[in-house]
Amino acid sequence: MLRSKALNDPPPVEADAASRSSRGFARDLGADRAAARARLRAVARARRRYGRLFLALPLLLIVAADVLLRGDRLLELGGKHIASYLGAMVESAALWGLLLFAASSRRGASRWLAALLFVALATLSLGGQLYFHRQYATYLNLDATLFGTSLSASLFGQLRADGENFFRSVLPPLLLAIALVWLGRRIVRPGGTAWARAARLAAPAVVVAAFVLPCSYRTVQASTPDVIYFHAIGGLLKELAGVQTTAQVRPGLRTPPSLPPVTPRPGPPRNVLFILTESVRADATCSARMPAAAGEAPVACPGTPRIDAAVPDRLPLTQMRSNASTTAIGLAVLWSGLQPVATREALHTAPLVFDYAHAAGFDSAYWTSHHMMFANSRLYVQDLPVSHQCGATELDPLADIDLGADDRLLSAHVRSEVLSLREPFLAVAHFGNTHVPYLVDPEDAPFQPALESKAPDDNEAYRNFYRNAVYRQDAAIAELIRFVRSSPVGERTVIVFTSDHGEAFREHGQLGHTGSILDEEIRVPGWVDAPPGTLTAAEEGALRAARDELVFHTDVAPTLLDLMGLWEEPALAGYRAAMVGHSLLRPSPGPAALALTNCTGIWGCAFKNWGMMRGNMKLESRAWDTAWHCYDVLADPREQRDLGPAACGDLPRLADALYGGPAGSVDVPAHLRDLAVGPRHD
Repeated sequence: MLRSKALNDPPPVEADAASRSSRGFARDLGADRAAARARLRAVARARRRYGRLFLALPLLLIVAADVLLRGDRLLELGGKHIASYLGAMVESAALWGLLLFAASSRRGASRWLAALLFVALATLSLGGQLYFHRQYATYLNLDATLFGTSLSASLFGQLRADGENFFRSVLPPLLLAIALVWLGRRIVRPGGTAWARAARLAAPAVVVAAFVLPCSYRTVQASTPDVIYFHAIGGLLKELAGVQTTAQVRPGLRTPPSLPPVTPRPGPPRNVLFILTESVRADATCSARMPAAAGEAPVACPGTPRIDAAVPDRLPLTQMRSNASTTAIGLAVLWSGLQPVATREALHTAPLVFDYAHAAGFDSAYWTSHHMMFANSRLYVQDLPVSHQCGATELDPLADIDLGADDRLLSAHVRSEVLSLREPFLAVAHFGNTHVPYLVDPEDAPFQPALESKAPDDNEAYRNFYRNAVYRQDAAIAELIRFVRSSPVGERTVIVFTSDHGEAFREHGQLGHTGSILDEEIRVPGWVDAPPGTLTAAEEGALRAARDELVFHTDVAPTLLDLMGLWEEPALAGYRAAMVGHSLLRPSPGPAALALTNCTGIWGCAFKNWGMMRGNMKLESRAWDTAWHCYDVLADPREQRDLGPAACGDLPRLADALYGGPAGSVDVPAHLRDLAVGPRHD
């Protein structure tokens, strides 16, 4: 037994070694544990240190994206605008930091709600602003939000037509937001301290505050894009709740005066057919016939060859411009002769050319393919004193609210009724299929490649798509012209042609219209076609002299009145005095200062812009500008060289008095604004 035990016991030396090994293992284990605890403490310190920095990452990414999109504009900010931007940065940092902090929690159901809010708001605010900026070179603000929701059918139509590009814009912020939440749960991982609990509770309150507090300096968008978005949506929610944040200006019911009967002056017997189209810029058609080499046949106009052939002897107005880039304003100016800056009361009580025609015993008509429910514009035209009238739904009960009815239906309808008008007559045929989203004939679309995509990389293909819409409309209008010219009334009918405004294709960043008063949006085609004997020699001479003069839509109503023999009628002198234009049938009195704007008493603007022109000098400013810009539109037709306000003479002073300065920054008494621009013919 003793032997066995002795055999089994380790030698003394081996036992001692084992004991030392055990103690060493314990020491190593303790050291490892201490090292592990030290590493954990270091990691915790690093998380606290870098976690705070990580929470600032959303703000840094937002500001970086903003600088990439509009760094040049941010450099122009100063004074209160810089303070506004810094305040927006504080709001943005608090919102995204607290939401990301709450979403990064280790446990609890609230972290999923915070994560959902973080991802959804980041996707909508940043992705939506990226998409909007690519379309209009500015951010979605409250004005644009209220404008768009008042045209909800158009808004959804835009998303249907361009949904792919919208998805491409929101996808990167969506993926980035998800990645930030995933990283936050590995880097931030807030614990259960009192501070952490307070921060998680504060996150929802900051989200609510972002929509409620008006922290976006809207006049020049001196805020981060996310804050501008939250202000816009918050203002919309207030509107829906019955708290008005801004006026919704749309055409209303007209209450014109009862004009006394008047007698047109003696002159050539003539009817007037005013053909008006939509969104057709000057270079999409040909006001004048294209020059041909000596001895060769005239070159066909590529954009509108059939109109070109139908009126070969037309008298062109190659420098015609609208006073606004919005249809409702354009119609009010064309038909009343007033400036777009006239008060809402003046624009709704002024007689229109239809009222003057009725007072003079003219028969009259207004036919349009436009949808009268677009922004409720039917109110403005529902009581016109005309014997014939139609809108889109009379032509096609299922007409699209943006495109209206097919222009070919309008052309056929006018041809069926125009001969029933009693002479003399004033008739307006108003075509609309060149409004976005543009109606094209895929089987007859010569401009290629053509795409409906509004992506910046597809800009020229999208412009070709628009040109194909103009080309399609050309056939409908030319058919009407040929019919009139071949009819019994054709030899006594003067045709006047123009477009309500132009269309932009990112020449200055914006797409479509209503975005600016730069020439891509306001320079339009114009011409008069008068059969032999319908104009006096003096009238024809004046029109020929006006060929390359700067003329405006404010000149159209005086010209129509003159064609009806009413421009010198004493009974209309008071109304004529309110018109700033002049009849193109008479020698020009010289250039006058004329207002250009999309913010008027008849139509509120999604994008505020203001300006003035005198001759070839244009002064303009947009909502984000802090100074006026001056261009010579003849020497610089693309408006690429800003000459500085001083180059426009007294236009800056007049514009400051009229608009309150660029971005509405100057507080000017109302009576001075009323005196800023006087009648052109005085």
